[in-house]
Amino acid sequence: MSIEENVKQWLSEEDFIREVRYDENADFHFIIEFPKDNIMEVIKPKCKDFILIACATKVAQEHLNLMNNADALTKKDFIMALNFSLNSYLVDFELRVVQDILQQFVVTDQIFEDGLTKHELIKTIKRVFKAKLQCVWLIDQKFTRPNITGTSSNENDMFI
Repeated sequence: MSIEENVKQWLSEEDFIREVRYDENADFHFIIEFPKDNIMEVIKPKCKDFILIACATKVAQEHLNLMNNADALTKKDFIMALNFSLNSYLVDFELRVVQDILQQFVVTDQIFEDGLTKHELIKTIKRVFKAKLQCVWLIDQKFTRPNITGTSSNENDMFI
């Protein structure tokens, strides 16, 4: 089987494939969903010997507003902490930052053909997702809406 057939079969077996996209710059391009309601991409660029797993995320307007209202030191510290945190996942990432405010981020990783197995593919998809999740958690931790009621916040509100 070809690399495309293997990857498509593995993604189908796990029920990850949502769309096969035509891409003139790729040998194949799959839109996947992992986990539920999270869209990612699996791409084999033309003339390259690797596949790319990517997840792009735009920062929610609510968080953009909170970041915009934060002081300069908080913004700079957040971007530095985000860089350090993402670096620990051993993934590639691109942060789109405008005036010290994170607008969006893209997390990617690649698997070279000689190391491509179903195990490595699924493990890489999970690592890219977990790195994205770490970004979301850091944003939420640093830039949350102030408690409107004035009562103390319960970190486990979802369980009450």
